Parts: sequence; C-alpha cells; structure tokens
Amino acid sequence: MSLYGFFKSNGPSGFGYNSTAEGVTDGRDLSGKTYLLTGCNSGLGLETMRVLTLRGARVVAAARTVEKAASASAGMDGEIVPLACELSEPASARAAAETVVAAGYELDGIIANAGIMALPKRTVQHGLELQFLTNHIGHFLLVTGVLGQLTADARVVMLSSAAHTGTFPEGVRLDDLDAAGEYSAIRNYGQSKLANLLFATELSRRLPAGQMAHAVHPGVIATNLGRHMPGVVQTLFRGLGNVLALKTIPQGAATQTYVATHPDVTGNGNYWADCNVAKSSAHGRDEALAAALWDKTEALVAAL
Repeated sequence: MSLYGFFKSNGPSGFGYNSTAEGVTDGRDLSGKTYLLTGCNSGLGLETMRVLTLRGARVVAAARTVEKAASASAGMDGEIVPLACELSEPASARAAAETVVAAGYELDGIIANAGIMALPKRTVQHGLELQFLTNHIGHFLLVTGVLGQLTADARVVMLSSAAHTGTFPEGVRLDDLDAAGEYSAIRNYGQSKLANLLFATELSRRLPAGQMAHAVHPGVIATNLGRHMPGVVQTLFRGLGNVLALKTIPQGAATQTYVATHPDVTGNGNYWADCNVAKSSAHGRDEALAAALWDKTEALVAAL
C-alpha cells in the first residue's frame, strides 16, 4: 500500500482507492457473460482479463496483433478469444468489429482500456494527432461497430483519466485535431482522455434504456503507458511514486472491473474514480461539447 493509500477510506460503494479487481468481484459469478476488452496484453488490461476469466467470463481479448493477445492469455483459465485490433489503424479497428459481429458474440460489456500516452513529439497519422487517433478514434470505430451485439443490460466502460483536466482551454480543439497549431505531449494526451469521457457521455444518451456507458479514472499506476516519458521522470515515477502515491496494477484495474460487472452500478454517463462516482472537470460535463465531438468524429471516420 502506498503512503497516500494508507489514508484513503472506502466510498459509498463499499470500495475505494485500495480495492483490487479481485476484491470488487469477490463472490461474483460471471459464467455465461462475454466482455470485449482492448489492451489485454499488459498492465491494467492483462489484470482485468485475468480477473474476468477467474470469475467465469469469456473475454474477447484485443491487442495490436492476434499473437500478442494469444501470448497474453497463455496459461489463463477460462475462455479467451484473441482479437487483432490496432487502434491507430481504422481498417484494423473496423475489421475487429466485423469479426466480433460475424462471430455472433453477445456482449455483456466493453472495456475500452488500451491507449498511448505523452508522445514526446507530434506524430500525425491519417491526418490526426496519434494520441487522439488511437485513444479516441480507434475506440469510437470499434465500439460503435459492435453496438448491435450488446445485451439488453450491457455496459460500455471507457478508460479516461484525471489527465482530462489538463487539456486545452477549449477542452477539445475540434479545429486542430492534427495538432498543427500547437502540440503538447501532456495536453494532447489530456485531450484524448477528455474525448474518451465525452464519448461515454454522448453514448449514454444514445443507448437504449437498460444499457449504460461510463468513463473511469483508474488512478496513477506505473505501467507501460508511461514508457514515452523522459527516463529520469520514469525512474522517479516508478521509484518514489510507488512508495508515496501510486496504485498497484490490481488496484488500478479495480474501477473498470467494478463498473463493468458489479450489480450495484447504476445511473448512466457517469465518471468514476476509486470505484465510486466522481466529479469530472467542467469540460467533462459539457454535453454540448460531447455532442459536437460525436458529430466531428462521425465526419472524420467517414473520411478515413
């Protein structure tokens, strides 16, 4: 337990900062349920996959390649279906969705966990800044492509971040999504995480009654997500951070696992942290921005 975690108590849900993915699913039988999970091959995704299968669920496990997904699932009990989904390539995201539909999987949940963070240099692919393309556009294509497979009470869980508060003054720069006007490793990452949150907000409004969409902040965890940070920052992050404030990977996977599976989760379009409903930034609660982003994204993906 980190020093920060020592002082944290559980919230109204009965869980909190120190809860783990195993802990929030204790006693849950997920037999017969199917979850689509991105980023299954490392960090929070790997732990989420392990716990879902531990509780009896089938996991359609997406990674950049089938080989990565299969390797990650090796040795795990339960039914795991490896799936290739390179989120930065629209054709791959579309193909992944088509594979799920063709297989006829009925999805009880989608956990959009994969992402990239803090690229040191502006990188543009398909005319879009790469963090925005990967974290938002790729997931938009995948999730909207399988909405017809959702069960009547399915849940879509988008991995956002508290970093969504550190974006640009406009929230999402809809007229500069290739970052030609300005690029900031942290702000553009924050913009992509705000986009994940706003996607959940607008999706929750569009889903039929009974289905829900939520966004989660997993906490600050030392995973491969921070691999693009400068070396000295990574050293401090993984050293002092582990002692003072960082969550473990099992703790970091708790909120997304809780929101995807626990029967006590209610409401729709909420932002969650530490397994409890939390308050996002003003931009994160901006329904007009959420709708504008959805419209802009539909136009972008139609052209890709």
